[in-house]
Amino acid sequence: MTHYNNFIYLLITLITLTACQRNPLKIDVSNIHLKVEIGRLDQDLFKVTPENANRIIPALQEKYGSFFNLYNKEILAIGESRDSLFSGYLLTFITDSSITAARSKSDSVFKDFHPYARQIELAFRHFAYYYPTIQLPRVYTYLSGFNQSIVTFPNVLGISLDNYLGYKCRFYTRLGIPAYKRHNMEPGKLAYDALYGLVSQQFEYKGNTENLISGMIHQGKLLYFLDALFPDGPDSLKIGYSNEQLDWCKNHETEMWGYLVERKMLFSGDRMESVRFINPAPFTTPFGQKSPGRTGIWLGWQVVKSYMKNNPKITLQGLMNENDYHKILNESGYSPD
Repeated sequence: MTHYNNFIYLLITLITLTACQRNPLKIDVSNIHLKVEIGRLDQDLFKVTPENANRIIPALQEKYGSFFNLYNKEILAIGESRDSLFSGYLLTFITDSSITAARSKSDSVFKDFHPYARQIELAFRHFAYYYPTIQLPRVYTYLSGFNQSIVTFPNVLGISLDNYLGYKCRFYTRLGIPAYKRHNMEPGKLAYDALYGLVSQQFEYKGNTENLISGMIHQGKLLYFLDALFPDGPDSLKIGYSNEQLDWCKNHETEMWGYLVERKMLFSGDRMESVRFINPAPFTTPFGQKSPGRTGIWLGWQVVKSYMKNNPKITLQGLMNENDYHKILNESGYSPD
């Protein structure tokens, strides 16, 4: 009987531990029927030739609608398709040697785009689970000439494939792109960047204060939303750190937080403090060259995680609606040992 009681006690303990460790963001989205169709302008655009331009360009305009104008006007900056000189500018772009080389590399890297489309679709299903009334955007892929990686317009999410060709891509080194930026120009980062762009658009900063901790926590909220969209995804792809950089942050969490607290920097309205701790950089200057950049964002993420853990009744929607960042900090119970 004693052995039986011990077994029951062990079983209850294991069940309790499992429940405690269960990720509350791992939800069942199998009943959310949502199909993401991706417009592949990166492929269709290169069907244009001097001989067929008068026929293909109107067809592209018809197929891609307002996005075709946005792409040409805002991303390539060559005007709209109705402009008299447009076809010449477009042909100059698609026949440029660097663009044709980028297209060839992109076709190779993304020969099978299905895994990336699947990632985006699954993330969209999670988004729809939490926000069923928000209209999700149409997704488009294209080549931008190494311009901005992700662009968001109303009902549009654009992905520049030539910015995800891999860290060692020769185009990036020729362009002089620094290593810390090239680190995140990997194919595996594509879906995470795309959804981060979408979340940033949907949940813009609306805080009632302008200081370092508010910026840190706002960014932490966006990353926590990525936790919800990619519950099985690695933190490294969400924040854009290597595993070594993540380990560095975990090992120096107490020192980093202490540095900000002791110098009374958390509530500083000095814009340069935000730049130093939040903006992309090869490292965070006060923490030395072994640190990653944007450590303020990583700390803000930890504050938000602590807030949600210590306030289990608060939903993801409740978190995103809470714009009192000082309240989040006070109620987070965050205090790294």
